[in-house]
Amino acid sequence: MEPLMQENRVFNPPADFVKSAAIPGMEAYNKLCAEAEKDYDGFWGRLAKENIFWKKPFTKVLDESKAPFYKWFEDGTTNASYNCLDRQVENGLGDKTAIIYEADDGTVTKVTYKEMLERVCKMANALRKMGIKSGDSVIIYMAMTIEGIVAMQACARIGAIHSVVFGGFASHSLASRIDDAKPKLIVTAEAGARGGKAVPYKPLLDEAITLAEYKPEKVLIVNRGLTEFTTVAGRDLDYATERQKHLNDVVPVEWVDATHPSYILYTSGTTGKPKGVQRDTGGYAVALAASMKHIFTGNPGETMFCTSDIGWVVGHSYIIYAPLLSGMATIMYEGTPLRPDAGIWWELVDKYKVSVMFSAPTAVRVLKKQDPAFLTKHDLSKLRALFLAGEPLDEPTASWIHGAINKPIVDNYWQTETGWPMLAIQRGVEVMPHKFGSPGVPSFGYNMKLLDDATSEELGPDQKGVIAIEGPLPPGCMQTVWGDDKRFISTYWETIPGKLIYSTFDWGIKDKDGYFFILGHTDDVINVAGHRLGTREIEESISSHPNISEVAVVGIEDKLKGQAAIAFVIPKDASNTATLEAECMKTVDTTLGAIARPGRVYIVTALPKTRSGKIVRRALQAVAEGRDPGDISTMDDQTVLAQIKTIIEQSAKA
Repeated sequence: MEPLMQENRVFNPPADFVKSAAIPGMEAYNKLCAEAEKDYDGFWGRLAKENIFWKKPFTKVLDESKAPFYKWFEDGTTNASYNCLDRQVENGLGDKTAIIYEADDGTVTKVTYKEMLERVCKMANALRKMGIKSGDSVIIYMAMTIEGIVAMQACARIGAIHSVVFGGFASHSLASRIDDAKPKLIVTAEAGARGGKAVPYKPLLDEAITLAEYKPEKVLIVNRGLTEFTTVAGRDLDYATERQKHLNDVVPVEWVDATHPSYILYTSGTTGKPKGVQRDTGGYAVALAASMKHIFTGNPGETMFCTSDIGWVVGHSYIIYAPLLSGMATIMYEGTPLRPDAGIWWELVDKYKVSVMFSAPTAVRVLKKQDPAFLTKHDLSKLRALFLAGEPLDEPTASWIHGAINKPIVDNYWQTETGWPMLAIQRGVEVMPHKFGSPGVPSFGYNMKLLDDATSEELGPDQKGVIAIEGPLPPGCMQTVWGDDKRFISTYWETIPGKLIYSTFDWGIKDKDGYFFILGHTDDVINVAGHRLGTREIEESISSHPNISEVAVVGIEDKLKGQAAIAFVIPKDASNTATLEAECMKTVDTTLGAIARPGRVYIVTALPKTRSGKIVRRALQAVAEGRDPGDISTMDDQTVLAQIKTIIEQSAKA
């Protein structure tokens, strides 16, 4: 049997994609990519002028004199909030819906572009009256609320740099980000809501400020009325009160250089001091607008539903900035995918006539465990495609959800650092087919290479190597690590011998058609008796077993082989697991070979995940090796690890 990673089935786009495509076929697309690679000025200059308003037009598209610190549209001035809101109002979309917000309790709030602009101006006024000016940093520590978007847009409007910290982070993690970003102000809510319960934020923030060496001058509190809380005199301010003071004040747009930092977003799962990804203003806006047209096929007046959180890069790019830059309505959903039932997402797609949906493979695997009837009871006729990213999409999961909703499943691959897809099936291309298991081909502007990590030689088809990008990075990618240019160079540009080239730190292969397959992070590559194996390969193999709902594979230390693979699986039918471990091993033997066979397959009821749905593999590895898992504050349910530890211990005694 052929390994699953060598998925060769090709699926052509449906008729409605072909009809609405922005690019007429693969020949035209390849020409576009060649132009993006060879003529940066012509290609990106054209897209910048087509999609973004410039107060002062740029005269130079790219300055690469200080590579890898690439500067796009450097002498042009613009404003992200103006392009998201004012421009849409001026173009006649003022009465069109900008935000559809469904709170955890089911309350629905719709805000038009005109109303959103008014809200943002009032928040911007409040910020200015508190002394916040262009270049100041502001931390936003909030749940999924409209005020979270308002705060981000208000910062952009006055040239302040926002840094959204995911609400799932505990106080010590928040404290480290306060010390790094050094915000003059923190905007928060007293609480969020999840699963019908209030999740307090204010006590965690107070503790974080106590722990932090740097002390912000002010804290602005959005009171949702969910919990009681205490205020700190002289520091804490009530947003409703401050907003009332400046209702009619005029707040002019702060026109900033295209290279002006728009935000800092800290990468998750890092050790030591967190890395603050610093993003520019102009390049980011240009890239997102282009990606919406050519990759996600969103159009003005349509609705996009991205299931991420504003605390992550996907939420920044495709809940907030890209849809608003494109004149779309965007859904912001505070609840979980299983409440009130497993059909809630599809109910939203039906109710709001969603045309573009963006989620994560992990979320789909959660739905896979539920009653399949939830997937067929709602009208999905307006939905053109389900886009998935965040972690590798295995072929069995892609096939299952495709069959369940009968819509194209479009994988894409990118990072917090890039801000928009590096690899994608560009659905704006008339005839670009997809292959299950592959996120696609390089997006326009990304000069992707597959390199041998020891020799730095470029590899051919079906060879395993590190995925890298030859500079310049296209617009929208990170400028640097906030406050640490040296770390930016050493972390991303000096890891491949003899070359100044950006490393994704992901392991992959490329087939003869140029489609990439992601095998996992370089840290997730297991060296078993001299053979290098991606954990994703093993996960995909095991997930093809008919009784497997979810799987996570980690590498642990092995005295004989160097490393060994350990699998944790959640069965679909928990009553039929007597031979499941042996069956999983046989499946791996058959698809990948005996060398990839896990040393153990543990049957569990849950996997440790963040609130955004990502499996915390480092914690699994630590428990399997008998080590302290470290910081688990981002985990949705911290009891899961204890349960898994018990299973491992009981298994050892058996």
